[in-house]
Amino acid sequence: MMTTRKPVSVGEMLTEEFLIPFKLTQGQLADAMGVPRKHVNELCTNRRSMTADTALMLARVFGNSAEFWLNVQRRNDIWDAMHSPERKSRIERAKPLNQAA
Repeated sequence: MMTTRKPVSVGEMLTEEFLIPFKLTQGQLADAMGVPRKHVNELCTNRRSMTADTALMLARVFGNSAEFWLNVQRRNDIWDAMHSPERKSRIERAKPLNQAA
């Protein structure tokens, strides 16, 4: 069952649980990741989705797992799909295969 409350976004998670507690700026994180500051800014403002590569970089920087970061993105992607009337309608057109043989 999907909750009606939107899950924490990648940007919120990155900012509130990592940048602020670690006292890091976006520029410092970008340097640690080896990416342009714009990359981190777009993550923090939810204008960039988490990719496997970015998740692996963040996992190395913060000592957690790529799966952690990808799961934050996945939860948001599923919530967005189920709470967009157009997308939900399209998804609901899919019919289960008849399992009777």
